[in-house]
Amino acid sequence: MVTTHISSGKSFTPPMRDPHFLAELAVDALVFEAHLTPKPGLVDSAGSGAHSDMDIELLLTSAETLRSTFVELALAGRYGVLGSNLRSEVGRIGREGEARVLDITNGVNTHRGALWALGLLVTSAALGGGDAAMVTGIAARLAALPDPSTSNLSSDYVTISNGERVRRIYQIGGARAEAKAGFPHAIAIALPVYQSRLAVHGPHLAAIDALLAVMASLQDTCVVHRGGLSALALVREGVREVLLAGGSGTTSGMKKLRAFDQTLTIAGISPGGSADLLAAGLFLEALSSGGHSWRSCIKMHRKSLHPRSSQPTPLHSLLMKG
Repeated sequence: MVTTHISSGKSFTPPMRDPHFLAELAVDALVFEAHLTPKPGLVDSAGSGAHSDMDIELLLTSAETLRSTFVELALAGRYGVLGSNLRSEVGRIGREGEARVLDITNGVNTHRGALWALGLLVTSAALGGGDAAMVTGIAARLAALPDPSTSNLSSDYVTISNGERVRRIYQIGGARAEAKAGFPHAIAIALPVYQSRLAVHGPHLAAIDALLAVMASLQDTCVVHRGGLSALALVREGVREVLLAGGSGTTSGMKKLRAFDQTLTIAGISPGGSADLLAAGLFLEALSSGGHSWRSCIKMHRKSLHPRSSQPTPLHSLLMKG
């Protein structure tokens, strides 16, 4: 393990494989993504978007609930070996984490896709360390392994997700295909777009433009589940109009973005898969840079009150203690 010496004479070990540090990055990515506003059709700090069953407080509660799951996944990777045993352990930890979230949210699916993506990346970062390319490469190999522990589960359990049903009906890619390919929408789209926009627009608008770029390319099963392939076309046309107007960093682009948000909200279309991959891209960005640009916003978010509330919610009180 590489050790860097600092002026105090003590040694400092870079935390890039530390389970608690990796879990912190994953939770921070979910918290930052939740607060980004406006996000077309998605829950943000201004409202619930196309979702009638969740709001930002529920998303933040879900993200914090997943902290212990991410720690467990990182521990499994840190002390495991790439193979079927680790894949089985990742599946078990993920299912238990999902069950805890569903219990907390009264059955609302807040972060199933994000848990899959970030869970694989957290495990892979703890297993192999290295840069974003190395981590996504390990994640692809891990995702390609069959989960031995699901062999005793009913087919209904294994294929119950809406995304999997959409994938089979429409013969399009989904969360598993994205993972097996090494998360191309996270590392080759979200990450570089965010980095290219950051210096000019700052972390919030850079992340929104990164989200739009993912939406323009991804066959988002969340979108197709809610509105079929025509909904996917609607999303891509909306993104095109925002980008042609200059993106979120311009007055005209922001105007188009707000109109696009209203369109998807009214239509009940939510690009949740794109939001998951944005969070994954932010996590990868943090592996190389520490995520200082966007993570500097987290403390502000956690200390601020929700704009619709005049008093701290129980969740915000909990976050401010941490």
